[in-house]
Amino acid sequence: MLSEDVFTAEIEAPLVAAARKPGQFIILSLNNEYAERIPLTIAGADADKGTITLVWQRVGKTTAELADLEVGDEIANISGPLGRPTHIENFGSVVCVGGGIGNAPLLPIARALKEAGNKVISILGARNKQLMILEKEFAAVSDELIITTDDGSHGRKALVTEPLEEICRRDAKPAQAFVIGPAIMMKFCCRVTKKYDLPTQVSLNTIMVDGTGMCGGCRIEYDNQPKFVCVDGPEFDGHKVNFDLMMKRLNAYKDLEKDQHEKYKKHRCKIGLDR
Repeated sequence: MLSEDVFTAEIEAPLVAAARKPGQFIILSLNNEYAERIPLTIAGADADKGTITLVWQRVGKTTAELADLEVGDEIANISGPLGRPTHIENFGSVVCVGGGIGNAPLLPIARALKEAGNKVISILGARNKQLMILEKEFAAVSDELIITTDDGSHGRKALVTEPLEEICRRDAKPAQAFVIGPAIMMKFCCRVTKKYDLPTQVSLNTIMVDGTGMCGGCRIEYDNQPKFVCVDGPEFDGHKVNFDLMMKRLNAYKDLEKDQHEKYKKHRCKIGLDR
């Protein structure tokens, strides 16, 4: 457990570990062919050990089941690596903005940008100190690290957009921004960077089922055209994403997700008498 309802695990998946690049993700199902399939970004990988690191938030039935697994347990299926990897080059100076659990998929991107020779400025935000994750890991790959919390319990009392705008106003502003977090946070970060003509990449966390673009669950509107996050993304130019439509689609299953989570938490008869 990294923070309240946020977990990490190292998963043995040697083929994925060998092929994975920053920005890519996997889709997993826990037990059988009828299990729910959920996408999770690859937060790290060790090709020598043949493992990948996943970070997830417990919000629905499958993420709760995943959190309840013990060391040595098995996951039935992992498909990946999926999606287009992050374009990494030496831009000169970049700003990486993470919100909440978005810090996890942002970390391998920040690390790769640093390895490519960039000056990395990282801004991490959370509601409070207890929910801040991966701060030490970002400190290790950042030339400048700014921490914000909504309640001021750690770092600056501010939203991430406040230091982001300050950085955009610098004489030597960054050449590129990378933003990952809740949809609403990415929306307002992109409003800031658009004012200063700062190119901004976002990684979208839409609903997915098959990971091939066939189910349509991950469809977004991008530059007034339909795109599928699983095959066209997950990264896009944030200035061209219709975040309002994306958030509406994300909320479509919130009640069902909550209902299934509540049912999972209730006592279940171990010998099948409640069937």
